[in-house]
Amino acid sequence: MSGPDMSSPRAKNLALALLALTQFVVVIDASITNVALPSIGKALDISQDDLSWVVNSYTLVFGGFLLLGGRLADFFGRRRMFMVGMALFGAASLAGGFAQSEEWLIIARAIQGLGAAIASPAALSIVTTTFSEGSERNRALGIWGAVAGAGGAAGVLLGGILTQWAGWEWVLFVNVPIAAFVVWQAPKRLIESKAEEESERTLDIPGAVSITAGLALLVYTLVDAANIGWTSTETILRGVVALALIGVFVIIELRTRKPLVPFSIFRNRTLRAANIVGILTGMSLFSMFFLITLYLQQVLGQDALEAGLSYLPLAISIILAAGIAGQLVTRIGFKPVLVTGLLFVAVALAWFNQISPDGSYLADVLGPSILAGIGLGLSFVPVTIAAMSGTIPEEAGLASGLINTSQQIGGALGLAILASIANSSTNDAFSSGVTERTVALTQGFSDAFLVGAGFALAGAIPAALLISSKDSREHAEAAQRGEVDTAAV
Repeated sequence: MSGPDMSSPRAKNLALALLALTQFVVVIDASITNVALPSIGKALDISQDDLSWVVNSYTLVFGGFLLLGGRLADFFGRRRMFMVGMALFGAASLAGGFAQSEEWLIIARAIQGLGAAIASPAALSIVTTTFSEGSERNRALGIWGAVAGAGGAAGVLLGGILTQWAGWEWVLFVNVPIAAFVVWQAPKRLIESKAEEESERTLDIPGAVSITAGLALLVYTLVDAANIGWTSTETILRGVVALALIGVFVIIELRTRKPLVPFSIFRNRTLRAANIVGILTGMSLFSMFFLITLYLQQVLGQDALEAGLSYLPLAISIILAAGIAGQLVTRIGFKPVLVTGLLFVAVALAWFNQISPDGSYLADVLGPSILAGIGLGLSFVPVTIAAMSGTIPEEAGLASGLINTSQQIGGALGLAILASIANSSTNDAFSSGVTERTVALTQGFSDAFLVGAGFALAGAIPAALLISSKDSREHAEAAQRGEVDTAAV
């Protein structure tokens, strides 16, 4: 390792603050453009159908390249790739803010996603290599989880404020000074580490190409299925090709001497289960923000600023709950905290199912928002700890890339499914004789929220049954003793 002396708590806290700031910015960019879409569409003459790609282009590339980004961090240096990713992210944000056409903006957003896919797993792996496993890392990941979990809600809030007061361009420009600051401070605050010695480092190019192409195509298939239909020829063909590429990747990894993803990492039972839970958590998380925003604007009639401010209680709840989650994991283990958090999310989304077309923010949104925030804060932290628990330092980037990929794939799948359900239910309402648009829309959102509750509940089941209680208990015991937990199943 090289870089600053990390022996003092102050040095570690400054490093964590820098890394958490980065994750916050990366996460909010998946949602910050949502409330700005009407303004962007008007300014750049983008059709309603194509507006979704302002968001999807970022998500598509982010999700598709995360696994590769995590492994690049292990191979070529975590701090180095972190800086490369943030520099790319900042440059793309600047270019996007000056966009003069639909194509220009979508390409810039895609490059943003690439930068985020490089920076995010590198940042998480730096956290795990900087902080010793146990109470110290639990606290660090509690803060990490707080900012990551609140990022989605904060993105909508910040997007509304910037769009209303400064213009849509600033939902992108705001990233530029932050990225510049992070790149400037990284050599001063972060240690450099690599998985292997220079002479032993090789990158599995065939594996990298096949899995990146497969994941990117899979995400694209999922997000576009809501527009062209789940049973359309295009959707089926894309899905088959995506799965075939992932199958090719598996074959390559089994045969190569230095695989991109050593399948030995999946011997860790808790890691396997955490990634399953990560997919299901992502399916409920991403769609929740999407549905709430549409209900606030299209049914309750809120403008961009009002919709953004409506997310403030949700964001605060996530931050407070995530901080508590880090402490609870040390006391009772990550498994019971995770299961409890997912059950809270499930109840909150079921509560959202009761929204009314003539409702109000206080009556229909505030209560379930706070409960959902508590649930997300309690689940985001322990699932990350579980996914990283017991992994060797040489695979920190890979493990972080895996859990991030699971959540992004889950998010794309959940959003595609729930958007389809909402649209189908709304159309059915019109077909059955409903004439008021707000009534039909509310019916669609309500049905989608209920299915989202099912996703969260489905996540609680593998969390309870598949995550090792022994790993969870031993992790807590080691944390209480101040020892490094090396247990892996």
